[in-house]
Amino acid sequence: QVQPVESGGGLVQPGGSLRLSCAASGSIFRLNAMGWYRQAPGMQRELVATITSSGRTNYADSVKGRFTISRDNAKNTVYLQMNSLKPEDTAVYYCNADAVVPGMSGDISFRGQGTLVTVSS
Repeated sequence: QVQPVESGGGLVQPGGSLRLSCAASGSIFRLNAMGWYRQAPGMQRELVATITSSGRTNYADSVKGRFTISRDNAKNTVYLQMNSLKPEDTAVYYCNADAVVPGMSGDISFRGQGTLVTVSS
């Protein structure tokens, strides 16, 4: 099994910044795409940003220019730098890791428990 573990959430004022981290551990043969999703109260889960193992990134339109996703392949860790935060960014942020595990073929998606980000004055 692969376990992504998020950290870095918290309370921040509008216009502020936070940096989320997610470290994937466990039996990993190869770690492929990683990403961040979020779910606000009463809303469906939505994509925030993804990054491939080669560094190609994709962002939701709502966060382009404000959020930056990056990864450290040596540490199996993905980051989300969030700047110019808005109240509408308030949500539980989940990390997702697509991995090939020993004995299995193809990617399996693993999701973390989530970390709460609250943007409020």
